[in-house]
Amino acid sequence: MNWIINTFGTSIGKKFLMALSGACFIGFLLGHLGGNITLYFGKDTFNSYAEHLHALGILVTMAEISLLSLLVIHVLTGIILFFQNLAARPQRYVANKRAGGRTWASATMPYTGVLILSFVLLHLINFHFVKKTPDNTIFDIVSKTFAQPGYMVIYIIAMIVVALHVSHGFWSLFQTLGANHPKYMPIITKVGIVLSLVFGIGFGLLPIYVPLIAS
Repeated sequence: MNWIINTFGTSIGKKFLMALSGACFIGFLLGHLGGNITLYFGKDTFNSYAEHLHALGILVTMAEISLLSLLVIHVLTGIILFFQNLAARPQRYVANKRAGGRTWASATMPYTGVLILSFVLLHLINFHFVKKTPDNTIFDIVSKTFAQPGYMVIYIIAMIVVALHVSHGFWSLFQTLGANHPKYMPIITKVGIVLSLVFGIGFGLLPIYVPLIAS
């Protein structure tokens, strides 16, 4: 037990936790997008998908608990690393040079992370913690929510933020896990960009498309 505490008590250990939890979230996003794609095929298809998903019962509950645990780990570890970095460099450099491959996406990771967390809470309130009935199916809830211009804009912006976060996070997790061979990193970086575009476009078009087919 001591070796676990000692390992994850170090900066490298915390980054390892961030990488593993981040990889799990990317896997979740892929699965979630796969489910949400059924929205593009209409009300019946999406409601059928939702019914089959909830029919899994305890498996869904276990998955939700696991995601919540990963979220707590990812957020708390990210906060600790953020303040440790601030403490290590209390004064900003006079010149803001993007050395060592530092990009705008990497520089804003803590802030995009906070925005994503805020959006997740809003998303859960609007979709997860809403009573579903035969007269108010999950598709009805989604279509009514996306019909609100304010939420539509928030959702699209949130998906852009998610894409930005993933574009760096995907590359970074491979580097943290030690798979940063010069031969493969350019490919991994491109895969990260493609993945971020898939998430941004796949999710981002939903609030535009769903009200059209619901009307």
